Amino acid sequence: MKLKLALMGAAASLASVPMAMADGHAGERGRDGNVSIIYWQAPSILNPFLSGGTKDIEAASMIIEPLARYNETGALVPWLASEIPTTENGGVSEDLTTITWKITPGIKWADGTPFTSADVKFTADYCMHPEGGCAQLTKFEGVTSVEALDDMTVKVTFDKPTPFPYGPFVGGESPIIQAAQFANCTGAAASSCSTENFNPIGTGPFKVVEFKPNDVITMEANDMYREEGKPAFASVTFKGGGDATAAGRAVMETGEFDYAWNLQLAPDVIANMEKGGKGTPVAGFGPLVERIMLNQTNPSADLSAEDRSVIRPHPFLGDPAVYKAMSMAIDRSLLVEIGYGKAGKVTCNWVPAPDAFNSTSMTCDKQDIAGANKLLEDAGWVDSNGDGSRDKDGVELSVLYQSSTNAVRQDFQALIKQWWSEIGITTELRNIDASVFFGGDAASPDTFQKFYADVEMYANTFNGTDPQSYLANGLCDKAPSPATQWQGENISRFCNEEFDALHAKLAETAGLEARAEIGKQLNDIIVQNGGMIPLVHRGRLSAHANSLGGVILNVWDSEIWNSADWYRIK
Repeated sequence: MKLKLALMGAAASLASVPMAMADGHAGERGRDGNVSIIYWQAPSILNPFLSGGTKDIEAASMIIEPLARYNETGALVPWLASEIPTTENGGVSEDLTTITWKITPGIKWADGTPFTSADVKFTADYCMHPEGGCAQLTKFEGVTSVEALDDMTVKVTFDKPTPFPYGPFVGGESPIIQAAQFANCTGAAASSCSTENFNPIGTGPFKVVEFKPNDVITMEANDMYREEGKPAFASVTFKGGGDATAAGRAVMETGEFDYAWNLQLAPDVIANMEKGGKGTPVAGFGPLVERIMLNQTNPSADLSAEDRSVIRPHPFLGDPAVYKAMSMAIDRSLLVEIGYGKAGKVTCNWVPAPDAFNSTSMTCDKQDIAGANKLLEDAGWVDSNGDGSRDKDGVELSVLYQSSTNAVRQDFQALIKQWWSEIGITTELRNIDASVFFGGDAASPDTFQKFYADVEMYANTFNGTDPQSYLANGLCDKAPSPATQWQGENISRFCNEEFDALHAKLAETAGLEARAEIGKQLNDIIVQNGGMIPLVHRGRLSAHANSLGGVILNVWDSEIWNSADWYRIK
């Protein structure tokens, strides 16, 4: 009963609202011509199940959709479903082991065929296929079966009471793919289905006309879209590549584009761009964290491609003295100042938001070079040969530090390299084109999933306001490897029995207060045991043309979640 009441309480924040918000400008579908979007990290695939990259997930969100998603306030709203299942309305079972979704009747795929429960079940089978590699597998944690009870009803069964059953089919990271299109693309064949992965048939407001990976996506309005008069735009030009500076200028100064994503630029640069008068920056704080991931496995080039970042342990990053000293040497306040200004905050946490889940057990706002040096010295790391690099038992403290190509990230790399040199750690810097780094190509040696480096820096976030699935990215069995076609979100290959057991407890715990307490403990375990070094809690900063109406920045789901509502201001 306590579990039931807790879920009913949580459901009070779930809104039953129309699937998209009216723009107040009724008219014919496609009436406003073309809208141009620029993501300087170019999408490389339109199947979120084969990529953990935000740019791929968000581009795909204009085409393929989930049963429910989170709105700009973080409230869960129905999308392809007619309502949010709860214990109160009978959609979640009394014992919290099942959730039953009712699909809104009449929805069609862009090819005119009906959208049914068979597509939902197929999507689950596709992601959970034992021979495949699914980047979003954590959404299906604990799921034992997904059944199509009838054409409009889907039942998900969990292996135990699950107070938060909104993982599968919720948010931009877990959309529905068409069973007919992907029928021959399951298991090991998934990554080889280029046509399907580049041109998914969807239920969203737009459909793909042409996709050039790492370059441009041309879309057109979906004539089968369920809402009359939407989308307002007849076509979309979704350009990828370049850099954040060029993207910001293209919207705010030259007016060449209507929307620019993720303007990871210094605050003074944004202010100067805004003076161009063509566009407006928009920002909001969600759970996005810039951090350094610490490889728990051995990335040595002396190992085979199959063994790199699989064989344990790392030569020295498992030593608490080393990873704690690396963190102590960093001046996070300076990083915030030069990189983000008001759009950044110092954080010690992997999950800094929502506030209920933000741990207060650690402090890291003060740089301590002297303390870091003492920590290493006391642990036996000394510069025995005078080359500036500490060593111990024949192992040198020398790291390859990689990140994606971006001005702010390269500034961070240069500063951190200097700080680490002051504590006797030699650092080689490497930056990789963001489209490749976040691309998820199983054949590429340069993806963040393969992690052929000692440390790597990036940021990502999660959909919604409950981090259960996101925290599952620290589970031992979620590490990318050749067996999973290098898919998986446990990028550092962190593995801790206490963490795994505590996450299992979170999955069966009801009540926000109790869940938040466990969530904070999980956060602390992975940070304090060297899985990562959090740096900056980042605001999401993008920009839209002054002539583009209907934009509502969403930090809890796909940023462009409501593209169906966009319109041209005359």
